[in-house]
Amino acid sequence: MLQATEEKASGRRALLVSAIYGVWGLVAAALGAPAAVYLLFPPRTKKVEEWIEAGRADSLRLRVPEELVFRRNRVDGWKVTSDKTSAWVVKMAPGHVVAFAPQCTHLGCAYHWDEQKQQFLCPCHTSTFSLDGSVTSGPAPRALDRFESRIADGKILIGAVRRSGHA
Repeated sequence: MLQATEEKASGRRALLVSAIYGVWGLVAAALGAPAAVYLLFPPRTKKVEEWIEAGRADSLRLRVPEELVFRRNRVDGWKVTSDKTSAWVVKMAPGHVVAFAPQCTHLGCAYHWDEQKQQFLCPCHTSTFSLDGSVTSGPAPRALDRFESRIADGKILIGAVRRSGHA
């Protein structure tokens, strides 16, 4: 009879140990599956160029910069956010616009157009830039960064930002 009781206890113990290992296996699978999906199937990057309408070309005066505000979608993994951003746009000739990124190339401060001096001025460290974005004075190491830009059907379209070369 003692041996039968020990066999029952041994059988119960084996069942409980198996149940504990089973629960551990389920927890490991529940935690490991998302990690495996993330590692084996990374988010797809968008290869299509995105052009955003920033305004009307006929609203710009020739060779007078204007700051245009527009919304741009930003993809971060699976998350898509809509950011409000701006660009300084200059109509250089009829049918041709140039769009500058709104940050100074020195430390990223927001610059503005000085109508009196006919140049872009960064108030942080007094870098100045000409109408074509090149550095005229100050600590800025290079010309203003530019957005790809074009005019289509009378609309100003803004593309990706391109870092400028050295000044």
